[in-house]
Amino acid sequence: MKIFETTLPEQYETLKKQANYTSSWRERLQAVEELSAYQHEKVIDLLKNRMQHDTLYTVQSAAYEALAAFGEDVEKPSPARFDIIKNTDKIFLRVKKSLPKDHTVADFADKLKRMRLDVYDAYEGDKGEQFMAWLEERWAKL
Repeated sequence: MKIFETTLPEQYETLKKQANYTSSWRERLQAVEELSAYQHEKVIDLLKNRMQHDTLYTVQSAAYEALAAFGEDVEKPSPARFDIIKNTDKIFLRVKKSLPKDHTVADFADKLKRMRLDVYDAYEGDKGEQFMAWLEERWAKL
């Protein structure tokens, strides 16, 4: 059985901010992975929050794995079956309407990234290498 630190990490406040940073799933994942070495009440609460409320399944899963390793009684989260962010089509439509009629999908992706980095980042993390193809498909349907 793995031995965990039981003290709060010195950089806890920084990791807490990083774990809740909505514009970067990579930073949230990194924070969850770093916190998974510390079996402390505050860390457990933060990991439970990420497991239950993070928009990205990868982060939820990492938090679950850490909690399970601590021996916490937690249920594995399920991947989202639909849009991971509510009203995604409305957000995409707003972005598309803000662009000239002859814009490209690259223009759309760039504007989405500037206007709603949280949405762009969440779907980029969720879709992986298929992100641009998925985004182009959604853009074409608008």
